[in-house]
Amino acid sequence: MNKQSLKDFDPVIANAIKNEINRQESGLEMIPSENFVSIAALEALGSVVTNKYSEGYPGKRYYGGCEHIDTIEQTAIDRAKELFGAEHVNIQPLSGAPMNVAVYFGLLEPGDTILGMDLSHGGHLTHGHPVTHMAKIFNFIRYKTNQEGNIDLDNLQEMANTHKPKMILVGYSAYSRDIDYENIKRIADSVGAITMADVSHIGGLIAGGEMNNPVPLFDVVTTTTHKTLRGARGGMIMCKEKYAKKIDKAVFPGLQGGPHENNIAASAVAFKEAQEPAFKEYCKQIKKNAKALEIVFKEKEYKIMFGGTSNHLLLIDVTPKGITGKEAQQALDKAGITINKNMIPDDPRRPMDPSGIRLGTPALTTRGMKEKEMEQIAHMIDEVIMNHQNDEILEKIKQQTEALAKQFPLYPELQV
Repeated sequence: MNKQSLKDFDPVIANAIKNEINRQESGLEMIPSENFVSIAALEALGSVVTNKYSEGYPGKRYYGGCEHIDTIEQTAIDRAKELFGAEHVNIQPLSGAPMNVAVYFGLLEPGDTILGMDLSHGGHLTHGHPVTHMAKIFNFIRYKTNQEGNIDLDNLQEMANTHKPKMILVGYSAYSRDIDYENIKRIADSVGAITMADVSHIGGLIAGGEMNNPVPLFDVVTTTTHKTLRGARGGMIMCKEKYAKKIDKAVFPGLQGGPHENNIAASAVAFKEAQEPAFKEYCKQIKKNAKALEIVFKEKEYKIMFGGTSNHLLLIDVTPKGITGKEAQQALDKAGITINKNMIPDDPRRPMDPSGIRLGTPALTTRGMKEKEMEQIAHMIDEVIMNHQNDEILEKIKQQTEALAKQFPLYPELQV
């Protein structure tokens, strides 16, 4: 066995990691789906747990030597149940996409109809976009938001009556409002459809009591374990007990083999952190920070999709400012501010060069930033967008970015 340190044995990878730590420390991370895990979670993620194969489930493994792995996975399950009020939890999906695919294959038959949210209106690729393999297997019908930026429940009812879906799916990756789960459940019940919510972006905000919780109402709720939950990268399926066996079989052996128990261990740590009072305050601050950004952008006359934000993110059409989403992302990168280009509802532009940008507050809130900093950052973003071709101004803002980030150190425990 190689017993050299990473730095000594593989300086290429060691330097890349060091440079990534420096990038995270010195920049402003505003991609809504990204966050920073704790030192305790990092310890679990990089532990010897990664060495163990553990196909199966706690108490029902195919391999021996899983007694400690069982403790880890069952602890994660129990904490998730307590956080969300779930009847059954499967913590093994390797990420968000296979998590959702497992639900489709577990509860549906090929050709069944799923009513899901359109990608350009805030949905997700796995909710039926034509480029995905799932769209070739299941019949996805995509609904949209209305002029006010809300899910039109009357239209959803009409679509449900017309298409008779086997499943109605809600959830999003770029939608900035909450969801009326009770009325969507009523619509699904009226046509005998299974209810599924993908709350990957807002799982932490739900656990923290800051957004509506679909778990007690819906048949199935999926969430990634990172993003606002601040765990390691992975997926989680919560469902009613009557669906438990089908879901578990769909995950393993249906779609994947051995789970990544080091990721599960890190997420178990994050779930314990989410049970602390400080996490609730963190979730409150995420929303306050997003609203602070909204106020400044509205003052600057930016075109904000869905009328504003009720959660952790903003979707903004930047084309009225004479710039595309791709150009804005590139200019902000030069200034040390990380956001992502994103399509807006019914975007006339292409996905790789869209009209909008998507930005959020979870990662900055983790660092301890509040409304005052958000106002400053919003002004910095505006200055970048209005001067995106001026490298001298972009460099000046990058210096401001680094000065602000330095006030909120991320991992002082790590050697940078």
